[in-house]
Amino acid sequence: MKVFVDTNVLLDVLARREPFYADAARIWSLAERAKIVGLVSAISFNNICYVVRKASGREPAEKALLLIRDVFTPVPLSVQILNQAMDAGFDDFEDAIQFHSAIHAEAACLITRDGDRFPDRGFPVVLPGVFLASLAPE
Repeated sequence: MKVFVDTNVLLDVLARREPFYADAARIWSLAERAKIVGLVSAISFNNICYVVRKASGREPAEKALLLIRDVFTPVPLSVQILNQAMDAGFDDFEDAIQFHSAIHAEAACLITRDGDRFPDRGFPVVLPGVFLASLAPE
């Protein structure tokens, strides 16, 4: 199953942000063990680099990028995704790029903690805990 993972879920793992860390780490682990195909937007790399570098410095930021690269499959930002995001009318442009990247990659869903920031447009946007609860027990 291909799932698209929003930047905030990745940051929950990298920064060990509570109370979100456990669910985010389980999703990361599923991708790491190839139980799911974890997709991320190409823009997640620059967003994460910026956030981690500001908080912790260059070396931790570079390490974070390598960790993500080694586990997740980037969805390239195309002109089509960019145009769809620009025309989507989202309050947050970055969310629009995430949303249309997930659709373009044919993900089963978009996993985010900010589900209320995505309009209901017939594409599943789910919280990490909801996604994990939907899986069959291992």
